[in-house]
Amino acid sequence: MVPVTPADLTPRGISVDALAAGVRSRNRTMLGRAITLVESNRLDHLHDAQELLRRLLPDTGRSHRIGISGVPGAGKSTFIESFGLRLVDAGHRVAVLAVDPSSALSGGSILGDKTRMERLAVRDEAFIRPSPAGGSLGGVGRTTRETMLLCEAAGFDVILVETVGVGQSEAMVAEMVDLFILLMIAGAGDELQGIKRGNLELADILVVTKADGDNRDRALRARAELDGALQILRPAANDGWRPHVVTCSSITGEGLDEIWDLVRTHHDELASSGRLDERRREQRVRWMWSMVEDRLRSMLRSDPAVRARGLDLESAVRDGRMSASEAAEELLPALGFGVPDPPE
Repeated sequence: MVPVTPADLTPRGISVDALAAGVRSRNRTMLGRAITLVESNRLDHLHDAQELLRRLLPDTGRSHRIGISGVPGAGKSTFIESFGLRLVDAGHRVAVLAVDPSSALSGGSILGDKTRMERLAVRDEAFIRPSPAGGSLGGVGRTTRETMLLCEAAGFDVILVETVGVGQSEAMVAEMVDLFILLMIAGAGDELQGIKRGNLELADILVVTKADGDNRDRALRARAELDGALQILRPAANDGWRPHVVTCSSITGEGLDEIWDLVRTHHDELASSGRLDERRREQRVRWMWSMVEDRLRSMLRSDPAVRARGLDLESAVRDGRMSASEAAEELLPALGFGVPDPPE
């Protein structure tokens, strides 16, 4: 373990060398500081964050990356805690990256996952990092991907990415993980009406939760119904994997081992065929362009000329004196971008 002194914990007093060494040695405090660095919006932190990621990149890529989302009431946090505890007891090290919704008005975030996962949070083999969505498109944290890499470098071999479960969050998480789990709940109406076609196309495993007590029979019926629908709507994914539907109880633990067996089978099939490596290569390229777009937005918001011109254009758009598209075309040249000519 790398010794941590009070001086090291000041915002400006941690070197990239110390952070990299601390993450590799599985120092939880240093891992938290490293994540805070990559989450920072300050431009002067950007270089250090990228240097840290560059140094740790050789230590990444050796985990199961799993996305988890679900319909309201499916019990995502309860499932993740029970599933995570099962994995920890089996000798795995589990990191949970839980993206909480941020207020559109104040920017505040609930950040309550450590409270909801009390038993998992106290385990040394587990690491829970709640992060605010911060207005990111789809409710996925801007730096969730970088945080995942840092956790891998810290020796966590299972990464669980929990989504807000709204808008485009499922699609965005699917772009950064190896396998996507969608949680469903029985007894809340027509199960097929409660699931989006887009989510069916993303999910590798559908889990009908709360399959215990009086709800067990309903869960089994929902499983059969969803399984029949999948055979019609999605007989096989592009990678050859046919989605599976299972039931589980986060209270009794029934079904959790079956889910993990499916995760490992999916991973082994992708790895042996080379599709896992291909999938991750494509994800890295899409990640690059996503970061380009993010940097451009940051530049637009921080550039003084753009800010000044933007206030005038905002006023014109607000008052109806100018269309939004016309204002956008006038704003881009302020940052040095020309507006492309229309195609002939």
